[in-house]
Amino acid sequence: QVQLAEAGGGLVQPGGSLRLSCTASGASLDVYAIGWFRQAPGKERGEIVCISASEGDSYYSNSVKDRFTLSRDNAKNTVYLQMNRLQPEDTALYSCAAGPDGAYYPADFTSWGQGTQVTVSS
Repeated sequence: QVQLAEAGGGLVQPGGSLRLSCTASGASLDVYAIGWFRQAPGKERGEIVCISASEGDSYYSNSVKDRFTLSRDNAKNTVYLQMNRLQPEDTALYSCAAGPDGAYYPADFTSWGQGTQVTVSS
């Protein structure tokens, strides 16, 4: 079972950027689909941010398309989420998850990190 740990969250002003990381242990990430999900205050976890298949194809939700970019560093067993032009509505707990290729809904993913908080505020 792969274990995941997120890092990189914090407080940023509107229009700013952050880079989140999701580092795996116990297994190699390059055989998994990786999803980033977020949970806004008062809402259930499960809003899809983006999903990367093991071969590299990525899907982005309309709310983050053209602002967020997912990348993989297989040598470091880490996936990154570069977030640009952040807005207050991006404030949430961001979690990464690993699952089989084809995974899309949160229930499809079998391993989850604990999350990292992103707060966008002036």
